[in-house]
Amino acid sequence: MIKISPSVLSADFLDFKEEIETMEKIGVDMLHLDVMDGIFVPNISFGNPLIKSIKAHTKLPLDVHLMIDRPHRYIEDFAKYADILGFHFEAGSNNAETLKRIRELGCKSCITIKPCTEPEAIYDLLPLCDMVLVMSVEPGFGGQKYLNSATEKLKKLRAEIDNRGLDCDLEVDGGINGDTAKEAINAGANVLVAGSYLVGSPELEKRVEYLKSL
Repeated sequence: MIKISPSVLSADFLDFKEEIETMEKIGVDMLHLDVMDGIFVPNISFGNPLIKSIKAHTKLPLDVHLMIDRPHRYIEDFAKYADILGFHFEAGSNNAETLKRIRELGCKSCITIKPCTEPEAIYDLLPLCDMVLVMSVEPGFGGQKYLNSATEKLKKLRAEIDNRGLDCDLEVDGGINGDTAKEAINAGANVLVAGSYLVGSPELEKRVEYLKSL
């Protein structure tokens, strides 16, 4: 079953409460929250105060994606409000210990890889993951085009997850629209992060229905 995780980075935060309510009604599965620190990625987005506010106004699971340096330092803080808590393989933490700690704190764990990282680098971490996120753009900027190199990574990770018999979602983030979603799903992704394709679109309901039908 395909799960939809709209990225709030594309939202107008002054009107976002109403949009969250609309997303709940039309059946999105979770909300994707990109936390950027201006160090691991060039941009700065938002932190725990906004996530806390969103949590208070929705029953949707929060899929928190930490694009921050040495994320292990902040796991306890973000775990208070996240349902799924992910961080980057490349960000300078002890990846195995950080994944274990996320689970200990009651969140689902997720490891994320940038376009420069090969999927084989995280194979040994898969048993510690409830989800794996493949970035199909360079992290830190919205509105980029889907990188076709992500498709092969998704195929390899889906095969490895299935071969190991793991219950692990495979998420893709970056440049997802009606066309690239098909490519990603055919490669094995079952969780789609979409920003401008969904958030703020007058065709939101129609597009969510279409993605779920793929």
